[in-house]
Amino acid sequence: IMMGAERRSMVMNEDEKRNTAYHESGHAVVAKLMPKSDPVHKVTIIPRGRALGLTMQLPEEDRYAYDRVYLMSRIAVLFGGRIAEELFMDQMTTGASNDFERATQMARDMVTRYGMSDALGPMVYGENEGEVFLGRSVTTHKNMSEATMEKVDHEIRRIIDQQYALARRLLEDNRDKVEAMARALLELETIDSDQIDDIMNGKPPRPPKQPQTKPANQPDNNTPDAAPSAPAPA
Repeated sequence: IMMGAERRSMVMNEDEKRNTAYHESGHAVVAKLMPKSDPVHKVTIIPRGRALGLTMQLPEEDRYAYDRVYLMSRIAVLFGGRIAEELFMDQMTTGASNDFERATQMARDMVTRYGMSDALGPMVYGENEGEVFLGRSVTTHKNMSEATMEKVDHEIRRIIDQQYALARRLLEDNRDKVEAMARALLELETIDSDQIDDIMNGKPPRPPKQPQTKPANQPDNNTPDAAPSAPAPA
């Protein structure tokens, strides 16, 4: 999840901040524990774009195709936020709506486009995207029997339920890590990959890295000794 511009002018109340801290910690802890999951680069509870917080994962190398294990891991990671809200805040919020949308679309594509369902085999079900109820796009509804649509829906539901249960089990078994990460986020607002690794290893997160400062003898662009910047073309 790539980070957008910070919105520090948006002030959350304490309950929203705690909920966001647990939500993002849920994503991050599941991501750290799932096989083939992209590394967690940074987690923040500073609002960015339309999001109250973000978990940033970056692949170690360019990907041109995705296998089933990777996609299943992505679905579990997407569910980690809502599950953490339930387990640690005893509530559900609208903050997980986009996570659910993406997880459902991913499961649907696995079944209807990528041939990754053992029950339905290597076939494409439906050709165009439309208004969807689980596996039922407009085209699917026209070109498939009711029985086949029910099988597609069942497979999508099976993947979603399976990965939701897996993510929940991981968070229940690693409550201490979620709690520690949420505390760190409430204190620091943003944590990086090194601090995340510390927490996952049961250690206190190391102090935040200090921004690099310019050497004292390096000229500044605003000093008389510095060459002036070229004017922008008209």
